[in-house]
Amino acid sequence: MPYLRGKEGESQSHHLIFVYGTLKRNEPNHDLVTDSSKGKAIFEGMARTVQKFPLVIASRYNIPYLLYKEGVGKHVIGELYKVDEDMLDRMDELECNGKYYNRIKVEVQPFIPDDGDRVLPIVKPWVYFLMNFREHLLDLPHLENYSSKGSHGLEYVSSEDTSDPEQIYE
Repeated sequence: MPYLRGKEGESQSHHLIFVYGTLKRNEPNHDLVTDSSKGKAIFEGMARTVQKFPLVIASRYNIPYLLYKEGVGKHVIGELYKVDEDMLDRMDELECNGKYYNRIKVEVQPFIPDDGDRVLPIVKPWVYFLMNFREHLLDLPHLENYSSKGSHGLEYVSSEDTSDPEQIYE
């Protein structure tokens, strides 16, 4: 697997990013990742967070939220991508980085699922977190691995208007 090596998992032109929700393969917003007109994204493999975090589904849009509450929840499984500046900008736009989610770096443990979950060296990619969340979100079921079509029955609902994060949050 071509895991990106280097200081903090990025170079001048490429960034390592961990996605855990609708940007994953076979999920509703994955088309952004595969749209070469929006930038370049290379699938690097599977990973799970080293620390536990609560991954919940909430809002009227059934959005997967990774809450920034270290040590609570589960070791979240997601995908690692090496992306260029353009793709990172598009992801920031989708996630309303700085207004809704905040992109920060945390350690994740890459693994190879078909090889007895063989682990690879820890990396520190960017991850989108909901930092300032309402406490009641911690009472929702915590997920390890998000799927919009999961047994939870809370299929993601696309929102065309993401200009007001508080509106989405309701």
